[in-house]
Amino acid sequence: MISLRLEDALFNWLQIKIVAEARTDDMAAEETKLFFEEILRDDHLLTDLTTSTDEMRITISYQHEGMNKTLMFDRELAEQLLTDINSNPKYNNE
Repeated sequence: MISLRLEDALFNWLQIKIVAEARTDDMAAEETKLFFEEILRDDHLLTDLTTSTDEMRITISYQHEGMNKTLMFDRELAEQLLTDINSNPKYNNE
């Protein structure tokens, strides 16, 4: 089985986490977020995932093999999936 690179898995998780938090009724987003959490936990052995946000970036903090680590992503890029979904009427019919 080919695993996602850690940075790719974290970025994908972050994007869908943002979507799932903004669209609380979107079960597909929640399921996808859980899928990426499983990859991060089982394939990459990460625990204690948390995020913090400032004006320019989103920081993911996590533990890997007992060590605290962080990775930062551009906030605008991380929020792009939510922006794309919200701008597409197909996904916004109530």
